[in-house]
Amino acid sequence: MYTVKQLAKLAGISVRTLHYYDEIGLLKPSSVGGNGYRHYEEESLLKLQQILFYREMELSLDEIKAVVGRPDFDVLTALHSHRKALQGRVERLKRLIQTVDNTIDHLKGNETMNAKGLFEGFSEEEQEKYAQEAEQMYDPETVKASNRKWKAYSPAQKEHILAEGKTIYTDLAAAMPKGAESAEVQAVIAHWHRHMQNFWSPNDEQLLGLADLYNDDPRFKANYDRVDPRLAEFMREAVKVYVKRRRG
Repeated sequence: MYTVKQLAKLAGISVRTLHYYDEIGLLKPSSVGGNGYRHYEEESLLKLQQILFYREMELSLDEIKAVVGRPDFDVLTALHSHRKALQGRVERLKRLIQTVDNTIDHLKGNETMNAKGLFEGFSEEEQEKYAQEAEQMYDPETVKASNRKWKAYSPAQKEHILAEGKTIYTDLAAAMPKGAESAEVQAVIAHWHRHMQNFWSPNDEQLLGLADLYNDDPRFKANYDRVDPRLAEFMREAVKVYVKRRRG
């Protein structure tokens, strides 16, 4: 049995977070002592693990509550699903790492690499695999709707959307010296929020989750590092300010 402080330390989250999960009915303690202290047993630990998995997958707390609160929710089934999705990430990262290594050898003159080889891991087939992976990790209907929306765009529309995204990130990098709370930076973040509507409509929790994902997932982090190694972390800070102001 664990106290709230012990569990917070074990899981790498704050005591305040566990209190909040209790308040919203997401994770209730196994028991509450006469002194008001919360205590958690193994069942609660397993449920918290699922919550943290789904947070990594960028689900909102409301969405997680709906998933883990289903009468037919099974931890073992969920773990198999997580493993399958994560294994897909590992395999794709391995292919991307191999592409990086091959490109390094090419630039050093150790081997010749054709143009197609430069983009191994970024093919349409890989994108389809990534979409399938996303369906395992996020709400499948949301992912499918987003994919349908993207596929419905014309080639010119897709090119415009992708170009707009690049502009947003370069604008954000240029505005970094002004600070995350500056009007200039917050205007760029608002533009980014509008830009996301081309794919889906994230709520405030999901915006924060996206900002975390851009830092924690090597695939996304690498894209930001190409613009500026400080950009991903700065964007996370700026998005926190943006969401805080939206909430008033």
